[in-house]
Amino acid sequence: MPTHPATLYFMCGKMAAGKSTHAKALAEAKNAVLIVQDDLLAGLYPGEILVIPDFVKYSARLRDALTPHIVALLSHGVSVVLDFPGNTRTQREWFRTLFEGAGVAHELHYIDAPDDLCKQQLKQRSAGLPAGAPWTTDAEFDAITEYFQSPAEDEGFTVVHHTRSV
Repeated sequence: MPTHPATLYFMCGKMAAGKSTHAKALAEAKNAVLIVQDDLLAGLYPGEILVIPDFVKYSARLRDALTPHIVALLSHGVSVVLDFPGNTRTQREWFRTLFEGAGVAHELHYIDAPDDLCKQQLKQRSAGLPAGAPWTTDAEFDAITEYFQSPAEDEGFTVVHHTRSV
């Protein structure tokens, strides 16, 4: 059993801002369990998430299924890093239910990167994917980014701001 209180760490940042890379490093540095939404969705729903409504539907199912398990880990003193997007106020409210439900501390890691850098990184990470793979184009980046909301002070999160530049 850990001798320190657990913390929930979660991410906010545009597509391809570096959230997953940061989450992996953070999990290692904090000796925390890393849970990666993209890996779980790909394993559970292969080839079924092609448009934004698919993502919304399947990610909601995943959150509902994982909630009691994440709260249990945190309640037992195990820190958790969630590589799930916290890119809208609504998405971030789920994280609040987790850390408040377990009565633990939290950190929202905001990876603040300009669109140009995100698009450059999106091209790099998509280079080895088959033609037509979803979530790889500038147009898809722009469509998803329309929904992005930076964390606001009135949300009351403990924000760790990481500014990236081109």
